[in-house]
This record gives sequence, structure tokens and C-alpha cells, in this order.
Amino acid sequence: MILDSIRVPLSRLTLVDEEQLLDQLDLVRLNLPTAFQEATEIVLHKEDVLVEAEQYAQEIIAGAEQRSAQILDEISIIRQAEAEAQRIRQQVQLECEAMQQQTLGDIEQVRRRAQQELEEMQRMALAECEEIQRGADDYADRVLRDMEDRLGEMMRIIRNGRQQVQTNPPTRPPENYAPNRLPPSGGRY
Repeated sequence: MILDSIRVPLSRLTLVDEEQLLDQLDLVRLNLPTAFQEATEIVLHKEDVLVEAEQYAQEIIAGAEQRSAQILDEISIIRQAEAEAQRIRQQVQLECEAMQQQTLGDIEQVRRRAQQELEEMQRMALAECEEIQRGADDYADRVLRDMEDRLGEMMRIIRNGRQQVQTNPPTRPPENYAPNRLPPSGGRY
């Protein structure tokens, strides 16, 4: 009320509404006995309040100890879980390494098998090439033998023709015969 009242300029004085101030003082005076009575009751019940506070403190301490034990149990469980997780990690690592070795072995076995199959295919291809070459050689031999037989027959015909020409006396060429002229078609003049 004093702080909200009007101040007198250039002084430390404040104008307060007297009636309002007196009303407030009456309220304080009327309420003081109740406050004193409550304070007296608190003093009388001080022991009860202290006992109650002690019990409350004991409950808080018991709860804290229980929570502490629970946290220790949880920490123990967490450590066991971490140890189990580490064991599982190591086991998985070992299994992965074993699988990797197995896979590498399988790959090597497949590579060797593929190499053997490739070598077998190469042998088969070479055998087939040799067979084709023999077939081609046999075919060429037959064709050349046939040509040789035909040429032999032609040579025999030529020899017979020459022999006949040599045994028959030469005839006089026809009058129109030119020595550098080819014979007419059909082979005769």
C-alpha cells in the first residue's frame, strides 16, 4: 500500500490513505490470534511432526536402498548380458571365418573342376580337329586319286593317239591349211 501510494516531490514522504491503512491494520489484528494459535499448535505437535518427518526420511532411505540394490542387480544383469553378447560375437566371428574358409575351399574345388572340364573340352576339340583333318585328308586323297586315274586315262589316250599318229604316215595338208591356224571346232580340219 505504501509503495503504491503517491510520493511527495523532492522529499522522502509518501501520502497514504488513512482509512485504507486502518482497515488493513484491523485485519492484521484480527488474524494475529489465529496465526499465534496455529504456531502454538505447531510447537505442541512438534514432536509428532519430527517423528512423522523421521518416518518419512526412513521411508525415503529404505526406498533409496531398495532402488540401489535394484540398480546393482540391473548392473549385474547388464554385465552378464554384455559378457553373453561378447561370447556370441566371438562365436559368430569364428563361424563366419569357418564359413569363409569353407567357401574359399568350395570356390577352389569348383575352379579345379572347371579347369579339368576345360582341359577335357580342349582334348575333345583337338581330337575332333584331328578327326576332321583326317577326313579332309582322306577326301583330298580320294579326289586326287580320282584325278590321277582320270589323268592316267587321258595319258593313255594321248599315248595311244600319238602312237597312232606315229604309225600312220603323214598326209598332205589340205590346200587351205595355214600352219599357225587353229583347227576348226570338232578337232578336225
